Amino acid sequence: MVNVTEKAASLGGDLTELRHALHREPEVGLQLPGTQARVLGALSGLPLEITTGEALTSVTGVLRGGRPGPAVLLRADMDALEIEEKTGVPFRSRTGAMHACGHDLHTAMLVGAAHLLAQARDELAGTVVFMFQPGEEGCDGAGHMIAEGVLDAAGARPVAAYALHVMSAGWPHGTFTTRPGPMLAASDGLAVRVRGSGGHGSAPHLARDPVLAACEMALALQTYLTRSIDPLESVVLTVGSFHAGTRRNVIPETASFDATVRTFSQEVRDKVARESVRVCQGVAAAHGLDVDAVYTQEYPVTVNDGSEASFAEQTVAALFGGDAFTPMARPVMGAEDFSRVIAEVPGVMVFLGAVAPGEDHTATPNNHSQYATFDDEVLSAGAALYAGLALRRLDAAAQEQATAERS
Repeated sequence: MVNVTEKAASLGGDLTELRHALHREPEVGLQLPGTQARVLGALSGLPLEITTGEALTSVTGVLRGGRPGPAVLLRADMDALEIEEKTGVPFRSRTGAMHACGHDLHTAMLVGAAHLLAQARDELAGTVVFMFQPGEEGCDGAGHMIAEGVLDAAGARPVAAYALHVMSAGWPHGTFTTRPGPMLAASDGLAVRVRGSGGHGSAPHLARDPVLAACEMALALQTYLTRSIDPLESVVLTVGSFHAGTRRNVIPETASFDATVRTFSQEVRDKVARESVRVCQGVAAAHGLDVDAVYTQEYPVTVNDGSEASFAEQTVAALFGGDAFTPMARPVMGAEDFSRVIAEVPGVMVFLGAVAPGEDHTATPNNHSQYATFDDEVLSAGAALYAGLALRRLDAAAQEQATAERS
């Protein structure tokens, strides 16, 4: 089998250049025309069947190997966040958005894997689908791509799907980790709008103040979780956006806030969906106010297939040595729309520590921070793992088929 780690190392300079270009010009949401153009340019000349999205600027590439076999899918997300970068790196963002979650690395890594697998096309026992996805950050890009047929791009459903995610904290440089079963939480949204009647700040008794009621709702939701949900269940409700008023001496007519909710159990998820709305309605009634509280179930739990998680660990060991893998002891409360892919196809997400060599990974800024940085040296390793997973999985499927035919 081709030595993908050695060949990936030779691509390091090109992948770094691509990553820096993507980082300087990040785009947010489902429409990433500049990013799409860079990806298409980087894939130009490879023997891929390329299609682009209709509802979003996705790129899907299909590489058909020289030997018959099934298909596997490799996914990278491409979108950035609405964050003003404060890292000070020479290639920092010019747009007011930021690749604070490392999607620029994911994109460059998958481009690298496409080049590696194209070079190994003759020995590839099947087909590889390259899924370059916009809109992971809250826009359900994976759901849109599934609706547009990415899982059937090869003509048959993939037998496995793989995704990588770099981490700016939590794991040492170059360390891979994953776990079987639940790995990332379900992510839902709670949107609350409180309506009262405005007035002068000096005469609150002549108005119906929505601000204090909204504050009380935000606090009551935290109390509700601690007193109504089994403490052994993992639940997080965070109010990340709160808006009200224009001046300090004016009681506004409305106040609103938005919260993210993370759970691992569908039973708990459904309970929080019902009860969070009830809590807000109860507080509003106590204040004589009206409220619109809308709970939206969004991304499901990311559940790794046990066999594929074990296979990923074995592949890391085969490519980089056993010391490169650290088992993930428990799930993470973050969420991913790759969960939609592996709800349809057995698969696994793998984390890769991307702190700079020698840095204390317990003290570096985390993903989504304005100060989060990711080391370019992991680009080659990520590209090699993407390619290695595809090559080894297709080869294993070919061997299984041959054994079945002999018996």
